[in-house]
Amino acid sequence: MSKKAGKPKTKCCVSTTRCKRCPIRMLKEGTLPPGYTVKKRKLVKVDKKRAKKLAAAA
Repeated sequence: MSKKAGKPKTKCCVSTTRCKRCPIRMLKEGTLPPGYTVKKRKLVKVDKKRAKKLAAAA
């Protein structure tokens, strides 16, 4: 049984050692929930057209 990732924070705390819920770390590891991305250290929702395009590329 795999370990479920927690929900990401809405804003990065800018610490050098990334916390477990850091959106930047989750994006890098690929554990960010589908339909979300990070812009300017903040978690943002992706529109449906863009989300489908990103899912098809992966």
